[in-house]
Amino acid sequence: MPAHHKPQLTRSFKIEARDFLRAGEVSLQVQRTLKNIGFEEELVRRVAICAYEAEMNVVLHGGDGVLTLTVHSENIILRVADDGPGIENIELALKEGYSTATPEQREMGFGAGMGLPNIKKNADSLEIESSKGNGTHLTIGLMARKDGIEIDV
Repeated sequence: MPAHHKPQLTRSFKIEARDFLRAGEVSLQVQRTLKNIGFEEELVRRVAICAYEAEMNVVLHGGDGVLTLTVHSENIILRVADDGPGIENIELALKEGYSTATPEQREMGFGAGMGLPNIKKNADSLEIESSKGNGTHLTIGLMARKDGIEIDV
């Protein structure tokens, strides 16, 4: 989902692996940023879901990572990169219910296998680059216009 104009806003947020105390804070910051700009509530909700699921995947499975929010007048792009173990089988990871969560993570209520499927369902585009041992890079795109009307940032 390439943007044709210079970004209106770019912000990066650090995500720490296994930091369950702060897990979810990055997606809340993304949500607040978009609300303050004035994007419609439904779009903000979809972006927040994608940001949360990606953030939790880094916390649960990845090494440390970074979520970068880029806002254009015509789209919103989330880029998430981590230095974790990578996804061995992306096609399988995209299936609802598939999870590699540990028993301890499941006891905390995680590991339903809905992270990547929820991102795919809420995003307009999703690109995943990953291989075992090389971390994971997600590019998540959402259109920021409705019915052909562009939103000014």
